[in-house]
Amino acid sequence: MLALALAALAVGVALVLQRRGRAEPTSTMTEFRAPSHLDRADFDRPDAPWLVAVFTSATCSTCAEVWSKAQVLASDQVVVQQVEERADAELHRRYDVHAVPIVAIAGADGNVESSFLGPVSSTHLWAAVADVRAPGTVPPGCGGHGDHDHDHD
Repeated sequence: MLALALAALAVGVALVLQRRGRAEPTSTMTEFRAPSHLDRADFDRPDAPWLVAVFTSATCSTCAEVWSKAQVLASDQVVVQQVEERADAELHRRYDVHAVPIVAIAGADGNVESSFLGPVSSTHLWAAVADVRAPGTVPPGCGGHGDHDHDHD
């Protein structure tokens, strides 16, 4: 009789556990992305053919390095603008920027043609700007438009 009661209890526990099912794994990671479009009116010189927007934070040493590399791209045709987290908090919110540094290279229409999330070499950054300005001018493997669309180390 005791054995029968224990067996019934075991079956009952097994059924309860089976009904509960296993919890699905969860992730605390959020996927960070560069904006896909920038309203050129939100940035300096909206009439310039190209915009290199560098989303940064004053407390980020990698951001300072990326900003330093990006500044040399400025010309009559290319406006380069730093969008710092505190000073430009509204733009960070508007473009849903939650991680920095992000470099977004946009054309006159505001469409982001190329972007980088995280650190980027000068070579890759310069090649990306050259390639969006004149597609096909950067050899494969040198950081041209087809070599990088978003995230970089």
